[in-house]
Amino acid sequence: MSIKLVATAAMSVLGLVTPAMAQDSSLAAREIMIGSYSTAEQKLRTQMRFDQRPEVQLNLAAVYYATGRTEEARSLYEQVLQKDDVLMTVTTDRTSGSHAIAQAGLRYLSQRQHLASR
Repeated sequence: MSIKLVATAAMSVLGLVTPAMAQDSSLAAREIMIGSYSTAEQKLRTQMRFDQRPEVQLNLAAVYYATGRTEEARSLYEQVLQKDDVLMTVTTDRTSGSHAIAQAGLRYLSQRQHLASR
């Protein structure tokens, strides 16, 4: 399964994780791209009630990170790791598994926490 990811402002937020673009979550991904995190969160939380695909969880993790809720982001990354690994298209010429994206997000959060504690 290939789910398209778009290189956006979230890439600068996490340095590597981008909002997932799937038919249902594309509007929320657009909100993330323009920094409208409150609107994106509302859409994603509504979607999560019915659909907990990795791209929805990764998008919501990006929103949580961008709004300073690193523990909530961490929880979502860990949930993604509990599911089957899903191949995602990161750019037109690059793919990555949902597990690799979640692991990278967790590493980034750990590094940021380590730096903040110095």
